[in-house]
Amino acid sequence: MSMRAHTPGRNAAASRRDRGQVAIEYMGFIPLLLLVGLFAIQLGVAAYAANQAGTGARTAARSATQDMPRGDSEQAGREAMSDWLGSHKNAKFRRHGGTGEVTYTTRVRIPSVVPGIDDWGWAERSSTMPRG
Repeated sequence: MSMRAHTPGRNAAASRRDRGQVAIEYMGFIPLLLLVGLFAIQLGVAAYAANQAGTGARTAARSATQDMPRGDSEQAGREAMSDWLGSHKNAKFRRHGGTGEVTYTTRVRIPSVVPGIDDWGWAERSSTMPRG
């Protein structure tokens, strides 16, 4: 049986050094965690832009098929969308259709929340309504 002398401060000093190492590892992990969070928020913003494109297309098509339309159908589609997505710079409307129906296609620019990546493309939705 070996008789070692136990030094009381030895384990405490090692524990303090380990805490410093954990803090350094945590600080290195925070930027990655923030980036993953930003991409998750960006995914939500893209889904919201697609939803707003559908709302604008549906409202514009519905307005165009009314017997007595009140004003511009494209303007009605813009007014149904959120202000920051429905502006002339961020949303484009295209009308097409035959005699029995009207189709509006709306393209909305997807805004960016991730620094350094400004172009996420466009969200596009179409809606067709019968005349009648």
